[in-house]
Amino acid sequence: MTLEEKLKQDLVVAMKEKNKEKLDVIRMVKAAVDLEHINKKCDITDELVLDVLSKQIKMRNDSISEFSKAERTDLVEKTKRELEILLTYMPEQLTEEEVEKVIDEIFSTVKPESARDMGRVMKEATARLKGKTDMKMVSTKIKERLG
Repeated sequence: MTLEEKLKQDLVVAMKEKNKEKLDVIRMVKAAVDLEHINKKCDITDELVLDVLSKQIKMRNDSISEFSKAERTDLVEKTKRELEILLTYMPEQLTEEEVEKVIDEIFSTVKPESARDMGRVMKEATARLKGKTDMKMVSTKIKERLG
């Protein structure tokens, strides 16, 4: 079952259960996926859905930090619940040790010589790790090793 099919199935279940919060989140994700589909003029694949989910998760994390600064605990709680729903559609996240192992493999394959090779290393890392871990953390780890 593709992620798009799972979203559609969960949308129907949420409607039947009258789970408004889950329904709103799924509708928002489906709308974002449809928008990306139209803008990029490509098929709806699991990769496209994962890209949209990653963006939505990043937006929620940013919102949580902003709401916390503003001491809006009501919005923090609501956003955390939305984040939990979004995370159920993401593949299992890799541990830091697993990420380190993949970065080691990339370094042995690409053999970067200086910080100028950051782009080549990140291209390979993105291909292997996108959707499976926080790419910001991966970028930081690679920068530490290169510089």
